[in-house]
Amino acid sequence: MNPVNSADRWSVYPPSVNLESEFDIDWIRSQFDFVNTGRIVTNNAASTQAPLPILHLTREVLRDYENVHRGQSQASQSTTMRFELAYDTIAAWINAPSRRNIVTYRNTTEAHNAVMYSLMTEFRDGDNVVTTMLEHNSNYVPWYALTEEILPRFGRRVERRLARFDPVTGALDLHHLTSLVDERTKLVCCTGASNFLGTKPPLDIVRAIADASGYVQPTGERRSLMLVDAAQLVPSTYTDVQALDVDYLSFSFHKMLAPFGVGVLYGKEHLLDHSLPFLFGGDMIAEGQVSPDLVEYNELPWKYAAGTPNIVGVVQSAQTLRLMIDLTADPGEASFFRSERPIPAHVVRRSMERIGRHTHGLTARALDRLSAVPGITIYGPPIGVVRSPLVAFNVEGWNPLDLATELDSRGVEARAGCHCATLAHHSLGLDPPASCRLSFALYNSTDDVDRACAAVLDATGRDGGSVSRSLRL
Repeated sequence: MNPVNSADRWSVYPPSVNLESEFDIDWIRSQFDFVNTGRIVTNNAASTQAPLPILHLTREVLRDYENVHRGQSQASQSTTMRFELAYDTIAAWINAPSRRNIVTYRNTTEAHNAVMYSLMTEFRDGDNVVTTMLEHNSNYVPWYALTEEILPRFGRRVERRLARFDPVTGALDLHHLTSLVDERTKLVCCTGASNFLGTKPPLDIVRAIADASGYVQPTGERRSLMLVDAAQLVPSTYTDVQALDVDYLSFSFHKMLAPFGVGVLYGKEHLLDHSLPFLFGGDMIAEGQVSPDLVEYNELPWKYAAGTPNIVGVVQSAQTLRLMIDLTADPGEASFFRSERPIPAHVVRRSMERIGRHTHGLTARALDRLSAVPGITIYGPPIGVVRSPLVAFNVEGWNPLDLATELDSRGVEARAGCHCATLAHHSLGLDPPASCRLSFALYNSTDDVDRACAAVLDATGRDGGSVSRSLRL
């Protein structure tokens, strides 16, 4: 089947479906232009590829584009409607109560900084923040900066505490985490899924640990707040923020088939209403409410939308969620892409469970094949334990960056480095603090996995080739 073109309206009816699979992977792959280039994209934990229907939709949005809110033109009102409906779609995807819980930023990192700056004035002398050694740098460095560089300039002492993980299984050490949380713990930060080890900590237990602290929040609650970095969780796992009872949750759309430039921060409404904004000016100000003596902020969620937002990016991102439902739907089911139809939670759950089973199968296949490579060390949970859809590894005698370069020469786009999980690499004593990583998405096939694993075997010379040229540790 040829990929759709700009003249075609999206259809959810694939020509054929292999009933032995979750969905018709060949039809799904036909909706992505990169497939026609022969690329084997296995760096999806960093960024995914955008589908053709989203690229075509972008041209349509730009044709009638205007700035949002306060505009009198039909174009402005139409763009505003698309923009605000996008917030509703995002809220529905994670089962947030409403758009009032959704704040958009450039990426997950900016979302974490927004939480840090919004809470900064609430920290009291002697408080602490607890995070883990599993974190992406974006969920550690802001708290390092807060406790080591920002608050000390105001004469305030706030401690930073780090929970360990098991070096063999990658599991978060819950006993150690519990020992670090006390009545002065304002905030507990935890990844939903590690982008290096693949570990998925039990967030319900982390929530219970945070609940038991007894910390008195300015809102009157007696528990620690909880921030979940869900950048690696949301793309392949159904995520219900109300069931998880998280206070804040973040993720990025460039890891979910959308173009770059949009990250999401979910926050409980009473927290967003109480806290100070991260940025000031523009649309975050209530209409006409600026005087020499008083500035009134806009209603939620626009209180956190300073200046002109990434309008097109937000619309693209929300429509990508709708497209993901259609890509994984059964033949004959109603289309959500390009529609204004509310998305029921059970529809999102079914779509994400199908994506999760597909990517879990790919990951299990990769783990099985890579384990046969002589001299390989695979990090994180063993085969059979649920993990995010990625495999990080090192091969004896190889610098991981050299190995990734060799894989690229064989058409396999992997990723090597610390993956911004620097704490975990150092904790494992890796020198250099780096690993090679394969990661999978909806559009990957079993053939992608097999070719990537075969490339590792071929590149490392374990099938008879030479390894001497890359012994540069």
